[in-house]
Amino acid sequence: MIFKQLRKNIDVKDDVFNELYPDRIKAVSSRHWTPVAIARLASEYLVDKPGKKVLDIGAGAGKFCLVGAVSTNGFFYGVEQRASLTKLSKKIADRNNITNAEFINSNINEISFCDYEAFYFFNSFFENIDTSFPIDNTIYPDRELYDVYSEYVKGELDKTPIGTRLVTYWSKWDEIPGSFDLVDSDCNGLLSFWQKVH
Repeated sequence: MIFKQLRKNIDVKDDVFNELYPDRIKAVSSRHWTPVAIARLASEYLVDKPGKKVLDIGAGAGKFCLVGAVSTNGFFYGVEQRASLTKLSKKIADRNNITNAEFINSNINEISFCDYEAFYFFNSFFENIDTSFPIDNTIYPDRELYDVYSEYVKGELDKTPIGTRLVTYWSKWDEIPGSFDLVDSDCNGLLSFWQKVH
């Protein structure tokens, strides 16, 4: 029902969408998963032509990819280091016949950005420097990892072709190379729309 509504461009509230998840995932939703309205705005900007391949850098429970996949005609790929979250995302996609979302259990620095055409980033590395509200206890926070992952993303984005689109949400902009320009913003500056210009 939720995905049918999204396909018909009907708004879905986050507390309704989050019923798809077990309680432990629902409990961290407001802090760690992209709100439905933000996911729709971001995916509409990223998918500027049919079949666009969008990479979600740190997909968590897959919410951005699931919403984007049913709201647009793009293909969404979520990379996530927690195998349990990747498995859960795949299960929801399969159960709801969402064939244009795929979930990859991997660290971001093992992913080549040249396989994708647009990118979404909801500060997934921040859990390494802000330990006040962890997703779970399976990942040990490491300040160095924040820097390593941010530098990797920055380097990979810098290699993308001119015109590449990027959306960031709650980002400190540490991962954005100088080759990208800010095109627009929303949500009091928390949601930023970027494009590679050189």
